[in-house]
Amino acid sequence: MISSRKKRIFNIMISVFVGLVAVLFILPTVLTIANSFMTANEISANYGAMMGNMSGEGKKVFISENVNLKFIPDKATFSQYKSVLFKNPEYLFKFWNSVILTVPITLFQIAVAILTSYGFSRYNNKVKNLIFFAYIILMLMPYQVTLVPNYLVAKSFDILDTRWAIILPGIFSPFSVFLLTKVMRRIPVSYVEAAKLDGANEWQIMTQIYVPMCKSALISIGMLVFIDYWNMVEQPMILITDPDAVSALHPLSVFLSQINSGDIGLAFAVGTVYMIPTILMFLYGEDYLVEGITAGGIKG
Repeated sequence: MISSRKKRIFNIMISVFVGLVAVLFILPTVLTIANSFMTANEISANYGAMMGNMSGEGKKVFISENVNLKFIPDKATFSQYKSVLFKNPEYLFKFWNSVILTVPITLFQIAVAILTSYGFSRYNNKVKNLIFFAYIILMLMPYQVTLVPNYLVAKSFDILDTRWAIILPGIFSPFSVFLLTKVMRRIPVSYVEAAKLDGANEWQIMTQIYVPMCKSALISIGMLVFIDYWNMVEQPMILITDPDAVSALHPLSVFLSQINSGDIGLAFAVGTVYMIPTILMFLYGEDYLVEGITAGGIKG
């Protein structure tokens, strides 16, 4: 009885702790959405001290006022969204730049991962193991380490200041290959042997056995890759530097950091619009995300 009561109390404490952590994580998102419906005067009154942190010479000054974090607007308004969606097309233009860059990277990286992972999981030899080990090393490296080689390769192929300078390195990223290979290696060999007895070739084995059985992993990989490149900043800033290309090709993730303090209200609205695809994707694929990651981490 005492043990059962202690266990119940422990579970309650864990639930409260997890709930508090979840609230802390979701707080910035809720704050951004709430502030996007505030008027410019209300935002200035709440964050004027913080946004006035810079003097005319660019030096920091002492802030004597407190920043007021509000989650409920005094007067809700859609003026910020009207500016973002209708009055200033530049924001939507940058939004579609993000889509044009991210969607091809996600789709083609998954396609490359399926073909490569199938080879790694089906055939076992020293050369394959060495190549897979190289994939792991590349995956463990931070992107900043491979950024210079990517820049040099893009320069040699004369694709700097184009979308290809970002899309091509993204397509051949090793992350998807590593995770999908771990999932495919868990598929029982008996399925392959049965398919071969029925006369199936390698393409049919891959498309009709491996790919369907890796559905959850493919969806979770697609979500992770999409979110990663949806929020990219370093790649476009380094690989697209020409002024004309910057205005035409930079995604909204880079443009968000360039919104000045006078447009902080627009920054909240643009940030909210920018979060919509990733939020919808997570709400739709949450179960697939958990199942796919778990499938890659459990050894069968």
